Amino acid sequence: PPAQSNAVQCSRTGRRAASMAGNLSSSAPRSVSLSKLQALNGLFAIYKTQGPTSADVLNKLKEALLKEAGVKNPNPRKRKKQDLKMGHGGTLDSAACGVLVVGVGNGTKMLSTMLAGSKKYTAVGELGKATDTLDATGTVILEKDFEHITRVAFEEKLKIFTGDIMQVPPLYSALKKDGQRLSVLLKKGHKVEAKPARAVTVYSLTLQEFKPPLFTLDIECGGGFYVRSLVDDLGKALSSCAHVKELTRTKQGQFTLKDHALREEHWTLEHILHSMQPCPVSEDHSDCIKPPEADTRSVQNTPE
Repeated sequence: PPAQSNAVQCSRTGRRAASMAGNLSSSAPRSVSLSKLQALNGLFAIYKTQGPTSADVLNKLKEALLKEAGVKNPNPRKRKKQDLKMGHGGTLDSAACGVLVVGVGNGTKMLSTMLAGSKKYTAVGELGKATDTLDATGTVILEKDFEHITRVAFEEKLKIFTGDIMQVPPLYSALKKDGQRLSVLLKKGHKVEAKPARAVTVYSLTLQEFKPPLFTLDIECGGGFYVRSLVDDLGKALSSCAHVKELTRTKQGQFTLKDHALREEHWTLEHILHSMQPCPVSEDHSDCIKPPEADTRSVQNTPE
């Protein structure tokens, strides 16, 4: 059947995907056709490891799928006449890991809408040291005492960072000036001014572990929020300084790390068909599967 017909049927029932996956594993040849891959329309989540950029991870995913489809020497980075239309929503820093939501086909148009809900993170911070990037990848630029900080005092300060707050984004970020990322400009030696403070929302903020100098936070936030800025501001509020040592995104939209994020060994058409939330081919995207009620808040994508 035509690619468009396959995608429409998938979006109506959600069952065709599982059926195709079953047929693929049992009777189809190892190398699947490119047309089946190009018929995909929807959203799914993958696991981003610590180290590569979100764009690098997406290109690696595209390359793996194109090779599986029999495309020789695939070039996932080419923009014109792409063999596979794919994008990601909610950039994760190179040093961060966790849920990265991917849109394929018409799903790319739904990334901003489908990911309008809250995001959840687990962050490990270190008191007493501040870095220029606000995380462990940067250079230590300040050291201060932290022995005076108690768990009670720490938890009390968390209250001022909960709810609707103003936050200044980090200089090293995916935000752009004159079309270039601030982080790239800084690495090239350009002088970059801090972006103005902007309104962000923190739905919940809890201290899970406190073993100075290390501490672990669980964070649920809206769009435009930077965990690195939170930890830096928190250190200052405690009359010390701090930076992020580890950052994991555990939830993005309706996709969770535990239940939905595909590891690299599962970056195959079969596994994607099983986990994908399908979207229709038509311009009317109302049939796309909506996030749960808790995730339908109207906010922007989280950049970190």
